[in-house]
Amino acid sequence: MAKSYDVIVIGAGPGGMTAGLYASRANLSVLMLDRGIYGGQMNNTAAIENYPGFKSVLGPDLGQQMYDGATQFGAEYAYGNVTSLKTDGNTKIVETDDGTYTAKAVIIATGAEHRKLGIPGEEEFSGRGVSYCAVCDGAFFKNREVVVIGGGDSAIEEGTYLAGLASHVTIVHRRDSLRAQKILQDRAFANDKISFVWNANTEEILGDDNKVTGVRYTDKVTGESHVIPASGVFIYVGIMPLTDSFKDVDILDENGWIPTDELMATRVPGIFAIGDVRAKKLRQITTAVGDGGQAGQSVFDYIQTLQDADLKVEA
Repeated sequence: MAKSYDVIVIGAGPGGMTAGLYASRANLSVLMLDRGIYGGQMNNTAAIENYPGFKSVLGPDLGQQMYDGATQFGAEYAYGNVTSLKTDGNTKIVETDDGTYTAKAVIIATGAEHRKLGIPGEEEFSGRGVSYCAVCDGAFFKNREVVVIGGGDSAIEEGTYLAGLASHVTIVHRRDSLRAQKILQDRAFANDKISFVWNANTEEILGDDNKVTGVRYTDKVTGESHVIPASGVFIYVGIMPLTDSFKDVDILDENGWIPTDELMATRVPGIFAIGDVRAKKLRQITTAVGDGGQAGQSVFDYIQTLQDADLKVEA
C-alpha cells in the first residue's frame, strides 16, 4: 500500500527544504523526495556570498542548516527518483523507482540544469573558474579577465553584468551575429570593456593548479586555433527544466517550464511549483527560498479548503 502524506515535496534543494519547513511547521505531514543528497546545487558551490545573514558560507554547510531546519518539525526526507506524477480526484500519486506515494498536495522543486558544452576542462574546472551564473560567482572575478560563451539573452545580459566587475569580458559565439534582443546587444556593443569573438568553436577550457587560465577555440572560417587568457569562463548555451517526470499532468509550458501564479499554484489544483523549475526570470537561492515559503503556506490553505469541503458534505 502506498504511504500517504498531506504534502510531498519533490526536490530537496533550498526551495524544497523551505517548503518542507513551512508545511511541517503548519502541522502537515510532509515527505521531501530527492534523487540525490539534500541541498541540491548548493552542494557543488564552494562559497555563497549573496545569501542574507552570511558574509560567506559554504554551500554544503548552508544545505545542512536548511535540512536541519526543515526536519525539526517532522518533515521526512527520502531518496526518490520520481518517474511520474498523476492525479486521482484530489489525490496526487507520486511514482518512484522505489515505490509509490500519495498526497493531498504536491510541491515540485526539481530545479533546472545548465546545458554543458561537453569539452575538456569544463567538468574539471567547474566551481574553480567555470561557472554558469554571473550573479552567483561574478564577484570572485573582480578586476580579472573573463570569457562568456554564448550569444543569446542570458549570455549578453550576464556578460554586461560581468563587465561591471571584471577588467575585461570576451564574449565567444559560434555564429557571426547574436541571437539576443537588440536592446541587450546595443548595451553590450556600447560597453568598451566587452569584446567579441565570432564564428568560434570552443574546444577546451585550459587551466593549471586547479584554476582556469584560458579558453582555446577554433575559428570556423580560417580553421586556426587561438587561446584567450582568462581567469573565469561563464557558459550560457541553454538551461533545461527538470520536468520530464511531469508530462502526465497538464502543468508544463511549450518549453517544459512550469508556469505558476504568485501563490506558486499551477493550473492543476493541489500541484504547486517553486524555484528554478518555474517559468521565471531570476534563479537564485534567495528566490527559491521565497518561493518555498509561499508554497508551504499555499498548500496549508489548499488542504484547509479540502477539509472544509469534506465537512460540508458530512453536514
